[in-house]
Amino acid sequence: MINKKYTPKRTVCKVTFKIPKEWASNEVSLVGDFNNWNPEANKLEANKDFWQTTVRMKPKSQTKFRYFIDGQKWANDDKADEYIPNNYGTEDSVLKIGK
Repeated sequence: MINKKYTPKRTVCKVTFKIPKEWASNEVSLVGDFNNWNPEANKLEANKDFWQTTVRMKPKSQTKFRYFIDGQKWANDDKADEYIPNNYGTEDSVLKIGK
């Protein structure tokens, strides 16, 4: 699940990323072009039912991202705005953040 909340002047968008708890055993990282695909930059926190994190993003046309699960598996978000092919023969999730 992805939830976008804009500031009143729409200069910042707070984006909450949430995936089901059963997708991972130990850890989940949110990686994408907004954090140079760094798995240490945005870790999701676990609660009873979900893994989640909130990231502040500046409005722009689109951001590519994926989840890196348990240090070994990549996954896309089921609720991404779209998916585009990447250089590894798979697809990246795309988040569109408008102004």
